[in-house]
Amino acid sequence: MEIPAKIQNQIMQYQQLQQQLQMITSQRMQISAQLEEVKATIEELDKVKKGTAVYRVTGSILVKVSDLAGLKKELDEQKETASVKVTSLERQEKQLKERFINLQQEITKAMQGEKPSAE
Repeated sequence: MEIPAKIQNQIMQYQQLQQQLQMITSQRMQISAQLEEVKATIEELDKVKKGTAVYRVTGSILVKVSDLAGLKKELDEQKETASVKVTSLERQEKQLKERFINLQQEITKAMQGEKPSAE
């Protein structure tokens, strides 16, 4: 049985959506992990007593932080940026999932319409 060009096109779109969805989900998970790491770092910095030496990783070495307030501000900015990215990716992911499900239903209906009826 020959699959009509329209259905073949929908199947191609379906596969592309699936790849996009996987990529967006992967990015969201990665940024979410970074966000949680930044949040945990901020929490730990808030526990640090004044005068305690704080170090940060730069490349493959540890560097002593001289401006703790500046570091906290930088981390807060990173947290905000990551939070915005996660929200954006979640929105994209939701839209892609909806398109994915709709296209899946369209393909299923079209394929069922192509089958000869048993009546």
